Amino acid sequence: MNKRYALVIRPDETSAKIADQLRKRLAVYGCMEDPHMPQTIFVIGGDGTFIYAVHEYMPHLDEVCFYGIHTGTLGFYTDYLDTDLDAFVSAYVNDQCTEVRYPILSAHYDGHEVHGINEIRIENAARTQVMEIYVNDRKFEDFRGTGICVCTQLGSTAYNRSLGGAVIQEGLRFIEMTEIAGIHHVKYRSLGSPIVMCENTQLRFESESFDHALLGVDSDVLPLDGVKSITMHTSPDLSVRMLRGRQVSYFDRLKSLF
Repeated sequence: MNKRYALVIRPDETSAKIADQLRKRLAVYGCMEDPHMPQTIFVIGGDGTFIYAVHEYMPHLDEVCFYGIHTGTLGFYTDYLDTDLDAFVSAYVNDQCTEVRYPILSAHYDGHEVHGINEIRIENAARTQVMEIYVNDRKFEDFRGTGICVCTQLGSTAYNRSLGGAVIQEGLRFIEMTEIAGIHHVKYRSLGSPIVMCENTQLRFESESFDHALLGVDSDVLPLDGVKSITMHTSPDLSVRMLRGRQVSYFDRLKSLF
């Protein structure tokens, strides 16, 4: 078979044991562990481990597929539990998996480009963040508050949901913008509601000062001191290639988690 693979493993005893068992099963079929030039990234852990794996292999997304087994509850990024290892391996070695692609968000500011699979956030806990929001280069509103969260469909069930944002069904290629503690009174008012937009929408956030604000990119945070403008959109070049070995209803998955 000569399939090359790498492992990204959550640092706990259960995940480590599953990884050892997976190595032994894959070796029977001639699969080779190659962390430098893999074709498949096996992710063993939870959804957080999956996001970490995508960021680790971000420069090589065109070359790799991700295939996950969850060592906790069923996740949005995985279809198998640790008790399903035989079925997980069988689907892979018998080429019974379906490849699906998920969009990635990009943010551009001061010559920098960063990518998020769940969401990208502008957050300022030190003071009220004032910014103008543009949608496809047209002024949409003025915002005052803690910040803004922009998420993908996958990320709609993460921080976005905690903010009161809508959960977007799998297969709908949208992005969503949700306010973080917006200030609304007689003098200042913004939309105040999450808004779901087409995936090709471009958002631009401008401010006289983003000092003390942070750009949250999934679990990473980056300083925005001195920045005046931030642009966000789905990446035209990058996407996450994911292997699905079994059909699990999105609503069953959602129900099991929430």
